Amino acid sequence: MVTAYDVPPDKLINEVARTLKEKKIKEPEWTRWVTTGVHKERGPEQEDWWYIRLASVLRKIYVYGPIGTSRLAAHYGGKEDRGSKRYKARKGSRAIVRKALQQLEELGYVKKEKEGRVITPQGMSFMDNAAKKVFDSLVKERKELEKYGK
Repeated sequence: MVTAYDVPPDKLINEVARTLKEKKIKEPEWTRWVTTGVHKERGPEQEDWWYIRLASVLRKIYVYGPIGTSRLAAHYGGKEDRGSKRYKARKGSRAIVRKALQQLEELGYVKKEKEGRVITPQGMSFMDNAAKKVFDSLVKERKELEKYGK
C-alpha cells in the first residue's frame, strides 16, 4: 500500500492542491495582497498558492502531527534581512496557517486535540489516495518502480 511517505513531497503536494482546487474551496479575499511572513518583502507570485499551502499544511500534519499553529508557522518561516545586522530566524504568517487549518477542519481532514492538530482517518485516506495517483504516474514513467507499490 502506498502512503504519503512513499512518494516525492513536491509531486504529492501538487496533486493534493489540484484536488483541493476541484473541491471548490474558496480562498480568502486577502490572499492577493498578503505576504507569507515578516521575512518576505513581496507576496507569492503563483496564482494558486493558497491551494498549494493547504496541501502542504495537510502533508505536514500527516507527517509531523500532532502539531500546533506556532510550530507550523515556524516550518514556513525564513531568515529576515536586517540590513548590516545578522540575519534572524522568523516564523511565517500564523494567520495563513490558522485559516488553512480552519478550512481543512471544515473538510473533515484535520481535527483539533489537546496536543495540537491531527489528521483524521478521512484525511489520511485522502492523502493516501493522492499518493497512489502520484505513484501510478511515476510507474508509468519508470517501469522498474512497479515492485515498490505492492
